[in-house]
Amino acid sequence: MFRPLSFYIGLRYTAAKRRNHFISFISLTSMIGLMLGVAVLIIVLSVMNGFDRELKQRILGMVPHAVIQGDGPLDDWRSVEKIVKQHPRVLEAAPFIHAQGMLTRGGDVRGIMLNGILPEQEKKVSIIEDHMVEGSIDDLKSGEFGIIIGRIAASSLGLKIGDRVTVVLPEASLTPAGVLPRLKRFTVKGIFSVGAELDGNYTLVHMDDAAKLMRTGGKAQGIRLLVDDLFAAPKVAREAARMLDGRYYISDWTRTHGNLFQAIRMEKTMIGLLLMFIVAVAAFNIVSTLVMVVTDKTADIAILRTMGATPGRILRIFIVQGAVIGVVGTLIGTALGILGALNVSDAIAWLESVTGHHFLSADVYFISYLPSQLQWEDVLIISGAGLAMSLLATIYPAWRASRIDPAEALRYE
Repeated sequence: MFRPLSFYIGLRYTAAKRRNHFISFISLTSMIGLMLGVAVLIIVLSVMNGFDRELKQRILGMVPHAVIQGDGPLDDWRSVEKIVKQHPRVLEAAPFIHAQGMLTRGGDVRGIMLNGILPEQEKKVSIIEDHMVEGSIDDLKSGEFGIIIGRIAASSLGLKIGDRVTVVLPEASLTPAGVLPRLKRFTVKGIFSVGAELDGNYTLVHMDDAAKLMRTGGKAQGIRLLVDDLFAAPKVAREAARMLDGRYYISDWTRTHGNLFQAIRMEKTMIGLLLMFIVAVAAFNIVSTLVMVVTDKTADIAILRTMGATPGRILRIFIVQGAVIGVVGTLIGTALGILGALNVSDAIAWLESVTGHHFLSADVYFISYLPSQLQWEDVLIISGAGLAMSLLATIYPAWRASRIDPAEALRYE
């Protein structure tokens, strides 16, 4: 790619101890800036990829990919379930009853999403069984009015297995004492933890108990679908609903959690662009470095020209020098970025254990720890962009060096 003489002289200029130490300092800072920019960009994008992954696996593993509901409770939900499962992209289906309410105990109150499910079928469409801390989803028995709650809700209300808690629904009931909110005492049968916001507001009860509380006559409110592709959920739900006779309403995860997913994608793009500007600034510091080197080496360039060096060879000498700074900075930054991306989750967890402070609270953020997922595609793009920008930064100073007139440069030497 480069002639041996140009490559040799370029390397000598890079490694030589200059009389002007300020130039050496600028070269070092340019390399360090490029290195840190590339490393930070890889780590930050890996963290954003981790948030994206956790959204798909944890939250979307608990909430429905899509749901199909009628005008009211489904008279025969089993036949509806059987029909929608005939769709080739529907992996599983399960009935549900959904309501919003509150948990109360000892004067403490917490808002919840109450989900009535059939344990044997819920395990097919949800990851809840894999994240049970205490108890089991099979402990929900019809007529026992048991409830499974998240770790954060249990901690907030001071609940443990076997404790009693009151579920209050916003729907009013007419009693001899007047109009009162609908409420029922439940027994805690299990506690789960998915490390997400659902730990604070997601609860499960047996569908028969939810039907009694909601007075649906033992009927399900709708059918929850598990599809083979998250991003095809809206389309699959529409096609499955068309297979049914009658009028049905559909919903999917893009309406309930789509804004969160879109926010993560947008943040990843914007953060990537902003950090890429940092890499660009570090790369174009090479311009100032090489301009000063050209000024410092003017006499050497003139001598090389009088010895027969062509302008093209002078051009290649300084391209080699700038490329060395860019390649070394980018490669070290890439290595540090990969190492950081693979260990940032453990490092933050260790720091939290040492300081006793949680940086990500599930009450505020949708997960309670810092995830990271290294994608080699991101690494290649970032490294390639760093190398490209550092090489582009060498063109002007190298061209300027190749245009030096030997007679003019040596006039005052």
